[in-house]
Amino acid sequence: MNEPDNPVLRYLRQFDERVDRIGARLDELTGRVGVIEQRIGVIEQQNAVVLQKLDRMDQRLDRVERRLDLVDPGFAEGRAPFAR
Repeated sequence: MNEPDNPVLRYLRQFDERVDRIGARLDELTGRVGVIEQRIGVIEQQNAVVLQKLDRMDQRLDRVERRLDLVDPGFAEGRAPFAR
């Protein structure tokens, strides 16, 4: 390949190489973002399960407190806990 030493062609080749590297890096980053999105989805599902369990535990604790007459009258009236 015996091409003339044209500065514009040299610049365009360098530019093309840079664009190829950027494209490859973009593909890599796109894949990594996809993995992160999947992991966030799993974490959100696990968080929802934990919150459901906490809700059930809170309901059970409320029932136990009512049965043992441990309920503060302020809570029964709908006031926030520890309100002054």
